[in-house]
Amino acid sequence: MRNVTITLDEEVARWARVQAAERDTSVSRLVGEMLRERMLEARSYEGAMEAFLSQRPRKLRRSRLRYPRRDALHER
Repeated sequence: MRNVTITLDEEVARWARVQAAERDTSVSRLVGEMLRERMLEARSYEGAMEAFLSQRPRKLRRSRLRYPRRDALHER
């Protein structure tokens, strides 16, 4: 574990203290857990995007049929 000093405005610090108290933990641990969750979300998103972009594009249509006209689909 690393110790890091952060600066919060008073309203954010108050909110963090309340949240930490409700979870029976310290503000330091609360912030650490929030940052870890954010890191894991970012890694997951980056991995999914990389997997998606690594695939070759494919055609959505398989037949030579024309798409229906918009006015045929949406009668107004």
